[in-house]
Amino acid sequence: MSDSTRATDAGPAQDPGSTGDPDLLALRNLRVTIAGRPILKGLDLTVRAGRITALVGESGSGKSMTALATIGLAPASAQVTGSARLRGEELLGRSPQQMRRTRAGGLGMIFQEPGQSLSPVMKVSAVFRDVLGVRENIRSRPRAAQRTRDLLASVGLPDPDRTASSYPHELSGGELQRVVIALALSGDPALLIADEPTTALDVTVQRGVLDLLTRIVRERGIGVLLITHDMGVVGEIADDVVVLQGGEVRETGTVQQVLGAPTAPYTQTLLSAVPRLLPSLERASARSSAEQKDGASTRGDDDTAARGDDDAATQGESDPSRGTAASEPPVVRVEGLSVRYDRRGGSHLALDDVGFEIGRGQIHGLVGESGSGKSTWGKALVGLVPAQARVLELDGTDPRSLSPAARRGVYARAGLVFQDPASSLNPRRTVGWSISEPLHLAGGVGRADVDRRVHHALEQVRLPASYTQRLPHELSGGQRQRVSIARALILQPSLLIADEPTSALDVTVQAHVIEVLREAIEEARFACVFISHDLAVVGSLADHVTVLRRGRAVEQGTVHQVLGSPRHEYTRALLESVPDPSRRLREGQRPACESVGRPEATMRG
Repeated sequence: MSDSTRATDAGPAQDPGSTGDPDLLALRNLRVTIAGRPILKGLDLTVRAGRITALVGESGSGKSMTALATIGLAPASAQVTGSARLRGEELLGRSPQQMRRTRAGGLGMIFQEPGQSLSPVMKVSAVFRDVLGVRENIRSRPRAAQRTRDLLASVGLPDPDRTASSYPHELSGGELQRVVIALALSGDPALLIADEPTTALDVTVQRGVLDLLTRIVRERGIGVLLITHDMGVVGEIADDVVVLQGGEVRETGTVQQVLGAPTAPYTQTLLSAVPRLLPSLERASARSSAEQKDGASTRGDDDTAARGDDDAATQGESDPSRGTAASEPPVVRVEGLSVRYDRRGGSHLALDDVGFEIGRGQIHGLVGESGSGKSTWGKALVGLVPAQARVLELDGTDPRSLSPAARRGVYARAGLVFQDPASSLNPRRTVGWSISEPLHLAGGVGRADVDRRVHHALEQVRLPASYTQRLPHELSGGQRQRVSIARALILQPSLLIADEPTSALDVTVQAHVIEVLREAIEEARFACVFISHDLAVVGSLADHVTVLRRGRAVEQGTVHQVLGSPRHEYTRALLESVPDPSRRLREGQRPACESVGRPEATMRG
């Protein structure tokens, strides 16, 4: 390994890659300071034509600011120095008018949230007409319509006409992301900057987007600067890697070098925090073997599981690893659960005859794509959506048979953790107030007891008592999510429903949240429904898992059974789509831009 292709904490970052191709984008000693605080501290980075360079690091490391400074969209208060050259031409110091022309003709930008990149009151065709008028000087509506169809078809959308005539809210997350990529490809840019293009997407949709980016690079020969915190995504498609921490480069090199033999401690920390299925399944196998010794059988045949019959859709077995006695009644028992939403012009069956049992101290994972019914299932358990079920019991009680007041008492035994803690916490109230709110609503708790229980809840999630006086904006994303968990635990629930609690978190923060949740369950022995589209996370945490597709349970059993030896083709497709930072290294594949793609995957989502 030569010094020209590798750098770590011990020295300055060198250019990744070993080809002799001319630099497409060259950042040298790039520095950004805002209000006297350094955001970037002398970044060196190179993107070459036909290659994907990944800029990876945790939130706050300066990844997005690198992109904004490069394309002239840094905040007005930012001081940007150094050099940023696109095809040899300096970008820094250009006027806003000059930068607009550069952005229109030389580069394309894919922002993190596709829904916020499109106007909610404009059809996709109208957005394209505006963009094509600027980037390709197309003024004719027929020409713009044809060019729109061509661009939408080029990103694997099967019905470009339908997509063009749709509003953003009428498209799925995968379709929205493809529309944004198509917009970025207008003007035939030489450089594409993709800022977290797959965050919070389902694994199959994510796989389609990654395959699409790989195909674009291979067919068009453009360069891509991929900004991400997901090391799995980096391992799947990147050619070169730059690891950023606190505005400083910690390590650079080819993906084989950085992921295969990382030398910087920070890179090693990022990689060790990535949830991986294989080690998780090995631990689950040990638990499963213990269950089998007790004669437990938690799985029906394929056909039964696909029908959602009771034998396949019900889980009541104990998990010895979590200290659950076989004689204990389940915390949750559900049979024949169905939810139907009435809509104008018809109805939608969100859940169709599903069920399970969860014992005390057990974690049951619900996995599937968006729209599969995962969140609906969680809401149905606590009465947030109207549901039909043959059996629906919490702690042995059917809340449907109780008076409204008594029903609230039963539902108070369940805690909820939502996906976005920023929107579930009052921005004007302190952390202490937010955590104690359920106690005040329940009533009958004195001030001293409230303070004691709030401090204990913070201790459960590894936060100091001093955080009670902080506001949500003063916390990191991981800290806010831990506050949400503390609030859900304050009433000492017998059931916790965690709906995508880690989907948008950095891998190290995600690992901390998962560990906090695991420790809390081991201490308080409550049951947990863990809802996620991330099979690696579910595999690292859950005891049992249900795979949902279009409202039906297609497979159900222990984690080791379902994820280790899947029987249903849909489960296998989900597992094959999980990004793995070391898969290419194990299989000896060439860089993504040189390998054979999978065009069929680009039609997903």
